[in-house]
Amino acid sequence: MNFQESGCGGFAYFLGFIGAAIYYVSTSAGILGGIMGVLKGIVWPVFLVHGLLKFIGA
Repeated sequence: MNFQESGCGGFAYFLGFIGAAIYYVSTSAGILGGIMGVLKGIVWPVFLVHGLLKFIGA
């Protein structure tokens, strides 16, 4: 895989990761919640796709 070809998508994912991690950490209660917030920030596209499929009724 050539990393130079996926620059824009990688940057968009990185911004999404930062935004999701900030959101989840800021709404957490305690250190364990903060760690879970960072982990949720890594897999935020899973939550997005799940919510979208739930919304359209698939």
